[in-house]
Amino acid sequence: MKKLLLSLLAIFLIFEEWLWDSLTTFGHLLVRWLNLGAVERWLSQTSPNVALLAITIPLLIVTPLNLTAIWMLTHGLLIQGILLELLAKLLGTVLIARVFALTKPQLLSFTFLRIIYTTITGWMQWAHRKVVDTAFYQQLKNFQLAAKMRFAKWFSKAKS
Repeated sequence: MKKLLLSLLAIFLIFEEWLWDSLTTFGHLLVRWLNLGAVERWLSQTSPNVALLAITIPLLIVTPLNLTAIWMLTHGLLIQGILLELLAKLLGTVLIARVFALTKPQLLSFTFLRIIYTTITGWMQWAHRKVVDTAFYQQLKNFQLAAKMRFAKWFSKAKS
């Protein structure tokens, strides 16, 4: 049972690392594409209260998408509802991660956010220590690296 749980934890951590890296890259591309460098610079230097307000904006953007997805699901549009919810989750993650990265020092000046952040970070570090040396985790990391290299090779050929 312990081996199964560690394997599931390894899968979760690999997926979380991959998703975080991919969405961070996408966030950077989106900032360049929308020419939001000045907004990012301003946001990274803003006050804690403005930073707290800024972190709620992604929630306000994504909530209507979530509500629409729920409406679709309750009206029999299962595929559309699931796809819209996945889009909302990914968009929300990109936006919240980007705003958090820019405003982390300001946000962590609030005690309740610092406690939540350190608790979750502690759990992730504990989980990572539990699985990082397992053979299954190493196999997944090797698979992830090989897939990343294949994708980069394919992408460089597609660009040429």
